[in-house]
Amino acid sequence: MKTVQISLNSIDKVKSFVNAITKFDYDFDLVSGRYVIDAKSIMGIFSLDLSKSIELNIHAGEADMGSILDTLKDYIVDEE
Repeated sequence: MKTVQISLNSIDKVKSFVNAITKFDYDFDLVSGRYVIDAKSIMGIFSLDLSKSIELNIHAGEADMGSILDTLKDYIVDEE
């Protein structure tokens, strides 16, 4: 598992993010405070506070991690 910080600060970003990760056959969880939701759920994402960065847990093997991170590079934010 790998954890990265992502930013989904617009409706279009949320839609394209869900479309991007749906192509992968792995589980993705978004963690915001005490809430953990399925990252492939648009309704679940909109229940979170999207004004700040969100933790994304990627449950994938090392073999595919590079292609997943490359696909998500537009959403990943540098940790402060």
